[in-house]
Amino acid sequence: IVYVYLAVCLCTTLIVYVYLAVCLCTTLIVMWYDCTTGLSREERAFQYVLTHAIPGDPESILETFDLWCSKVEFISNIGPKKGKIMDRMLSEHCPLTVLELGSHCGYSTVRIARALPLGARLYSVEMDAINAAIAEKIIRLAGFDDDTVRADPSDEVIPRLRADYGLERLDFVFMDHWKKCYRPDLQALEGSGLLGKGSVVLADNVLFPGAPNFLRHVRKSGLYEWKIHRATLEYSKGIRDGMAELVYQGIK
Repeated sequence: IVYVYLAVCLCTTLIVYVYLAVCLCTTLIVMWYDCTTGLSREERAFQYVLTHAIPGDPESILETFDLWCSKVEFISNIGPKKGKIMDRMLSEHCPLTVLELGSHCGYSTVRIARALPLGARLYSVEMDAINAAIAEKIIRLAGFDDDTVRADPSDEVIPRLRADYGLERLDFVFMDHWKKCYRPDLQALEGSGLLGKGSVVLADNVLFPGAPNFLRHVRKSGLYEWKIHRATLEYSKGIRDGMAELVYQGIK
């Protein structure tokens, strides 16, 4: 048993080191491309989508993004495999008010927007102003003119949701921003009163790179029915990851 445990630990360590090495190489390549093209990776992705996707066609936008991320340069979108999990959840719950924390380039924003029923509202937050501007362009390119991205830190936006947008309840929340923000942002949402019984929170990358403090809070709070959807890291086959699905039950 000891040898098996040591073997598992060794394999896990090797996987982490390989991932870190890949990240380092990727970062160096990205920096090189940034210098030679004068564009950020996100701006390059937008230019690719702009020239290869069909305007007004969300499916084409997503497929072109997936092609870029898997064949050209990696960008940490939710991706097609985990995206289908989110698609299914949106179809099951039919939310009318959705909050997205972490728009990045707008991939997940488009994925959510195309699945919402008529009259639903999507509020998207992206801390990086440049990425927020790119996300806005991607959303417009996909044909969603009513959805906007707010370029502010999530911890500043959440306390203002009720006052700024007249929100009384959030039906669905998607978290895909900084993992260290998952727990404090979830607690802020709990304190805001915007989570009602049945409100759904979907958090990506809770196993890799991981959000242990977030999961610890979910387990101990007793406020949720929850489960982990096992998957692999976006645009990757060998790195295990997962998405946490929480259904708010309120204080018992």
